[in-house]
Amino acid sequence: MQVKETDTFKSVKCKLDRSYLIRLEKLIRKIIQNPEIGKPMKYERKDTREVYLPPFRVSYSYDGVKNILTFLNVYHKRKQ
Repeated sequence: MQVKETDTFKSVKCKLDRSYLIRLEKLIRKIIQNPEIGKPMKYERKDTREVYLPPFRVSYSYDGVKNILTFLNVYHKRKQ
C-alpha cells in the first residue's frame, strides 16, 4: 500500500503538541492496517473518511483499486 500525506496534513501535523503527535501516529498505523475504519463522508467530501482523535478529526481518502491511502487534513472539531 502506498501512503501519501498532503502539504496541509504535513503543516498541521508539525504544529501539533507531542502528546497529540504520538496519538496521531498510533491512529495512522491503525488506518494503514484497516483503511475502512473511518466514517465515510457525504456531499462535497464524498470519497473521504474521517476518524475522531479528540478534539481533532483526521481526514483521509483511500483508493482501493490503486491501493493508495492519502492523509488530507487534521482539523479541530469546532472548525468543521
